[in-house]
Formats: sequence, C-alpha cells, structure tokens
Amino acid sequence: MEFELWWLLALPATFGLGWLASRLDLLQLRHDGKHRRDASLAYFRGLNFLLSEQQDKAIDAFIEAVTADPDTVDLHFALGNLFRRRGEYERAVRVHQNLLSRADLPAAERQRAQIALAQDFFKAGLLDRAEAVYTALTGTAYQSEALAALLQIHERTREWNSAIDIAQRLERLGGGSWGRQIAHYWCEIALRQRRDADYSAAQDSLDRAGAADPQAVRPWQLRAVIAEQQGDSAQALAHLRRAATLRPEFASVLAADVARLFRDTQQHQAGLEWLRTQLQESPAIELLDALLSLEPDAEQRRRVSLQYLQAHGSLLAARRAVEQAQASPDNETLRGALEQALDRALANRQRYRCAACGFEARSYAWHCPACMGWDTYPPRRSEELSLTGA
Repeated sequence: MEFELWWLLALPATFGLGWLASRLDLLQLRHDGKHRRDASLAYFRGLNFLLSEQQDKAIDAFIEAVTADPDTVDLHFALGNLFRRRGEYERAVRVHQNLLSRADLPAAERQRAQIALAQDFFKAGLLDRAEAVYTALTGTAYQSEALAALLQIHERTREWNSAIDIAQRLERLGGGSWGRQIAHYWCEIALRQRRDADYSAAQDSLDRAGAADPQAVRPWQLRAVIAEQQGDSAQALAHLRRAATLRPEFASVLAADVARLFRDTQQHQAGLEWLRTQLQESPAIELLDALLSLEPDAEQRRRVSLQYLQAHGSLLAARRAVEQAQASPDNETLRGALEQALDRALANRQRYRCAACGFEARSYAWHCPACMGWDTYPPRRSEELSLTGA
C-alpha cells in the first residue's frame, strides 16, 4: 500500500513539473519572438528612414533593432555602414570590432566585418591600421578589393615600390592591365632619384616605365628634364620630339619646352617648321603660343594668330589675335576694351578638366588630385575642347 501511495503522489508531481517547464519554454519563445518582431519592425523602420534620407532617424531605428536582437549580424553591418557614411568613424569602428569579438561569428561574416573595419580606418585616415587589416584579407574572397585599397594607400603614402608590387599582383589576378599606372609609379621613383642626383638609377627607372607602357609620354619628358639638367639640350630636345611622335595629341603639353630647346640650340627655323606641322595636325593654343614665341616677324605673328582664330574660333584664339594686333592711336582704346572683355570671359575657361571626375587644374597634371586617376586630363584646355564637342 505504501508503494502504491508513493506512485500516486509522484505521478501528479511529474506531470506538474513537465507542464511548468513547457509553460516556461512557451513564455521564453514568446519573449524571444517578441524581441525578434521588435527588431524586425525597427529594422524596417530604419530602411524606410534611409529611403527617405532621414539618416538620424534611421540610426536610432537600427540601434533599437540591435538592442532588441544583438545576434543579428546584418543589423550591425547596416548600423556600421551608416556611421561611416555620416563620418562617425569611431562609432563605425566600435560596431565592427564588436562583431569581430564574437567567437561564434562564421568565417565568411568575419571576413566581411574585417573589410568593413578596414574601410572605417581608411575613411578615418588611419592608413596604417587600414593597411594591416587589408593585408590580412589577401588570400580571402575579398582579396581583389583588399589589394585595390592597398594600392590607394601606397599611392597616398607615396610608397611607389609597394604600389608597383600590388599593381602587378592585381594584373596576375586578372584585374586588367595596370601598365599605365605602373609606368607613372616608376616615373615618381625616377623623380625622387633625380632630386637625389642619382641619374643612373633614374634612367633605369624610366626604362622600366617605358617597358610597362611603351606609349607613355611622361618617361620621355623626364628623360628630357634630366638631359637638360646635365647640360645636353640637344638630347633633351630629341627626347621631347620622340614623346610627341608617340602621342601627337600631347605635343601641346610639350610645346613650350620644345620651343625653348629649339631656341637654346639655335634651331629657330627647324623649330618653326616642327611647330607649324604640329599645329596643323593637332591644333592647340599652347602650340600657337610656342610658334609665336619663336616667330621673329611681327606681321607673320599677326597673320598666324588671325588664321588660327578663323580656323578654330575659340576665345583663347581671339585673345592671341588681339595681342598680336598692331597698336595705333585709332584702335588702342578698342583693343584695350576687347582684351578686358576676353580676359573676363576666359577667367574660368583656360583650365584642364579631368575626364573622370571633372576636377579642373590651371596647368596640365598627370595625376588628378580629386579622383586619384592617372592620365585622366585631356591635353587640351576645356575652352578648346568645348568647340570640338569632346
């Protein structure tokens, strides 16, 4: 009887404990479900705020979503990216470092968090930290993106040998041809060597630049600088003429130096003939200026200026024609007024415009300081390009 009584007491107690456990599990599930629903609602509110460009409200919504469901990785990424876009790099770094501190984070998500953290460091200007993280990502699914970012870092820090190594690795990965950029990197190295008067090393670097991009103009321009610095004006002139042969459209960029070297080597007539040929084949105001600087006859200068104006009709050509007009008491006042009007009209039109981003420069540049592109400036000023529809 005692045994049976014990069973009679134990069975209800067991069922009662089971029922209580099931109720606790149900409450926990409801609690977790409520938190997930809250996180989802906050997440979608954040997306709506983003679409309506209300970033402050979007950040508040995403913070609420992360608080409600800390395990949601995508919410962390969304929040970190928002912080970075707003320039709050320290907060973005904390979000992504918090993700990386989780031991249960899958490998793919860990790499994703690393690339996001590297972007935070890069945007914040902490290039050494960004470089360390990007370097750790080589050999992963983000290798190409990491190498491209490392290339930007080495350009900014002017570590040209490292930039060459990265560019060559990108080429081997099938990232297209990087010969043009590599040629410019070797030219930058040659410039540094020239400043140190290490002319032999500079010539070797320029040979490497030419091998990387056989059509590059800049190595020949730098060879001319070195030759002139060493007192060999004839060799410098030969280098510039070689450059103009490779890329005739760049004759305008070289024109002033070519005219000066023709003058220094006492080859005025040869210089005039060469410049006339270049002006006919690739018209540009710089070639006209170089030709006028060598032409000794005032009447011929006036005629050449007028012919260029009639053929091309640019404001720059009009300015040169006015400059070459013969002064006289009858037209001096008119000539002065025309000069002032042309100067005002040309104030913002005598610049070179980057074809990639539109950034304007007063003098020709091989490297755009805005978009960091190489060879993105057409070798003609924007005022003349507008006439050709280029």
